[in-house]
Amino acid sequence: MLRLVVLISGGGSNLRALLEASRDAEFPARVVAIGADRDADGLAHAEEFGIPSFVVPFGAFPDRAAWGEELLAQLDQWDADLVILSGFMRLLPPATVRALGPTVLNTHPAYLPEFPGAHAVRDALRAGAEQTGASVILVDDGVDTGPVLAQERVPIHPGDSEGAVHDRIKLVERRLLVDVVLAIANGELDLAAVARAPRPETPAPTPGEDPA
Repeated sequence: MLRLVVLISGGGSNLRALLEASRDAEFPARVVAIGADRDADGLAHAEEFGIPSFVVPFGAFPDRAAWGEELLAQLDQWDADLVILSGFMRLLPPATVRALGPTVLNTHPAYLPEFPGAHAVRDALRAGAEQTGASVILVDDGVDTGPVLAQERVPIHPGDSEGAVHDRIKLVERRLLVDVVLAIANGELDLAAVARAPRPETPAPTPGEDPA
């Protein structure tokens, strides 16, 4: 049974998908703790499902490195097999990523390497793209540059608002994330092997903004 810690900054819709999946006794993973970088709305899921939660406020620390050290100290308490960033709007410090090894997953609302950064849907709409996507990646030291574990195209319809595209992407993100967790739990996806594998050359990504 995989032990998951999920980190959120907002409503935690992908977190909710994992919690719903784990209601099934046959689902081979359980969320053992939920963390946040602020008083996020999604912490209500922790109360509803009876799961411990913690908050490591970014603004309470002098710099990102100090914040990352405290976040790592909190994560170490839960002996997690996977740490999942679910709408977590903070870039983890490289030292924190290295300490966790190839166990940190992130979802991103674009078909990476297209539109990395904090405003992927807005960037896609401004670029006049006719489609975008959803990706699940293994986190590395960059901004949405880790190896892609799963991704799927999502159409952009004429007249779509940013919110409408986000809503369409979220449906795909949730499914992909649950599928990836299942694949890891069932031994079909080896994150250590993915991390070691040579990275294929890709076109330069469309610029995006570094999250705060």
